[in-house]
Amino acid sequence: QAQLVETGGGLVQPGGSLTLSCTDSGLALEHFFVGWFRQAAGKERVGVSWISSSGGTYYADSVKGRFTISRDSVENTVYLQMNNLKPEDTAVYYCAAEAGPVTIARMTDPGLFESWGQGTQVIVAS
Repeated sequence: QAQLVETGGGLVQPGGSLTLSCTDSGLALEHFFVGWFRQAAGKERVGVSWISSSGGTYYADSVKGRFTISRDSVENTVYLQMNNLKPEDTAVYYCAAEAGPVTIARMTDPGLFESWGQGTQVIVAS
């Protein structure tokens, strides 16, 4: 099971950018299906973006064109570059990883992912 740590959250003005990082000190994330999820206050946790072990990338419609997920295998880090941030992007962002097979149809299900980080807060406000 991965031991994930997210960093990079903070306060940013609308239209600004942030880059979140997800790393694991022991296991190689390139062998996992990794997803970024977010949970706004009082709402359910929802998927934002995913990267498969083969490098395929996927995005929720709400962030498509604004967010970019990437992976650096040397640094063993998965990044989420977030541009043109909006107040509705405010949430705690979580990194999740799953070693088993993940289908595109099911990747939006948080229950599918075995390992989770502690989350990092993103606040978009002027």
